[in-house]
Amino acid sequence: MFEVAQGIPGLPDLTQPSELIQFGAKVLRTFLILVGLVGFMGLVLAALNFSHRRDESETGDMLGQWLVGYSVLLRLLLHAGLVFILSIAGFFLCSTLGTRYHFWEQARVAQVAESVAGERLEQTAPQVRYVIQEPYSYNTQVGNRLVRVQETRPVTRFLTVAGSQIEVKIDQTLDPQKSDRAIYRVNFNGDYQVTNQLREAQNFFFEIPQPNSYSLLQNFKVEQNGKILPQSNPGDYAFPFRLGPGEQTRFRVTYQAQGAPRWVYNANGQLLSNFRLSVLANFPGADFASGIVPTEAKVEERGTRFTWVFDGNVSVLNPFGVFTATSRVRNTGVLPRLLLLAPALFLWWLLLLYLSLPMSLRDVAIAGGLFFACILALTYFSRTIDSQLAWLAISLFFLVVSWGLGKTWRASLAAFISTIAGGVLPVLGLLVPYSGLTLSLAGLLSVAWLAALNWYGFYQLDRETR
Repeated sequence: MFEVAQGIPGLPDLTQPSELIQFGAKVLRTFLILVGLVGFMGLVLAALNFSHRRDESETGDMLGQWLVGYSVLLRLLLHAGLVFILSIAGFFLCSTLGTRYHFWEQARVAQVAESVAGERLEQTAPQVRYVIQEPYSYNTQVGNRLVRVQETRPVTRFLTVAGSQIEVKIDQTLDPQKSDRAIYRVNFNGDYQVTNQLREAQNFFFEIPQPNSYSLLQNFKVEQNGKILPQSNPGDYAFPFRLGPGEQTRFRVTYQAQGAPRWVYNANGQLLSNFRLSVLANFPGADFASGIVPTEAKVEERGTRFTWVFDGNVSVLNPFGVFTATSRVRNTGVLPRLLLLAPALFLWWLLLLYLSLPMSLRDVAIAGGLFFACILALTYFSRTIDSQLAWLAISLFFLVVSWGLGKTWRASLAAFISTIAGGVLPVLGLLVPYSGLTLSLAGLLSVAWLAALNWYGFYQLDRETR
C-alpha cells in the first residue's frame, strides 16, 4: 500500500479550516495593534502641530523642522507597513500554494507508481531431482561395547538441465478491477533437454513450479517427448520419469498466465547450460529488469523482443525479465521551492523599483498584487504545461503591465529593466536546472542597473517627479 500524499510539514496551509481560523485571528490582532499605533502617532502629531502654531520663537522653528522630518518618517513607516503587509500576505499565499503543489506532486508520483504496482509474475527454472542410497556409519553402544554400524540412507541430488529454449510473449492490458492499473498476459513456452550422465540413477523427477503471484493460470501442461505427463497430486508439479545412463529426453512446458506488470525468470542459483530466453514484450515502454543486460534487443511488432543467450555454463543470481517503464515525473520540488522563496523575490524586485523610480502607496499595492497574481498563475499553469514555458508567457504580461509604473517613458524604461532584473530573471532562475548561474546573472544585472542609474546618470528625473 502506498502512503497518503502529504504536504510540506511545518508550513501553513490556508485551505485547512483550522489554520485559516488561526490566520484570521492573528490578522485581526495585528490590525488592531497597527490601528492603535497609527492613532497614537496621529494624536502626537496633532498635539505637536497645535503647539507649533502658538509658538513663534526659535524653538517653534526647530519644532517645525522636526515635524517635517517626522512626517517624512511617517510616510516611510506607511510604506514599510504596506510592504510588510504585502510580504506577510504573500508568504501565507505562497506557503499554501507550495503545500498544495507538493501534495499534488506526491499524488501524481503515487498514481504513476500504482499503475505498475504489484508483485512480480515470476517463473522459476525447473529442476531434475533424483534420490540415491548413500552409505554412512555411526557409533552405538551395545552392552559394554562401542559398535560401529554401517547403513544407507536416501539422499536427494539434482541433475543439471542440459539445455533450455524458452519463448515468452507478453501482452499488456488494463486491470478490469482498476482501470488505471496495467496487468500482463503471458504466453509461456519452454523446451528443456535432460541428459542422464550418471550410472547409479535411472529414476528422476522433473520439477517445474507454477509461476508465482499470478491472478489467473490456465492450460498448464508438461510434455515429455510430445506426451502429456499427468499430475499425480493436486498442487504437486513433480513429474516422475525414467532415463537410462547416457540417454536424452525433452520436456515442454506451456501455460497462459495473468498477473502483475512485471515478468521475470529466476534461475534460483542453478548453473544454466545452453540457455536461450526470448521475451517479446508486445507493448510500448517495455524495458529489461534486474540489471541483467539482454544479449539482443530489437523492435518487433508493437513492442520489443529481448533475448538472453548463454552457450556455456553461467550462474545468474538475480531474476531477469521484463517490466513496464513508466514515464518519469521530472522536476519535482521545483515549484514548491520557488513558492517558498517568492516573498524574498518580491522584496528584491520592490527594492529595485524604490531605487529606480518614485513609488506611491498605490503603486506599491498594485505592484504587490501583480507579482503574486503572476506567481498564482504560474502555479496552476504548471500543472498542464511546462513551468518554464508558462513563466515565459506570464512574464510578457508582467513586463507589459509593469511598464505603467512610470509616469514618463524614462521612468517606464526604469521599471521595465527593474522588472527584468528583479522579477523575471530570478523566478526563471529557480525554474531552470542552472539556478545558481541564472540567479548570479540576475544579481549582476540588478547591481549594474543601479550603478548605471545612480553613478553614471542613465536618466535624470526632475525634482517635482522625485
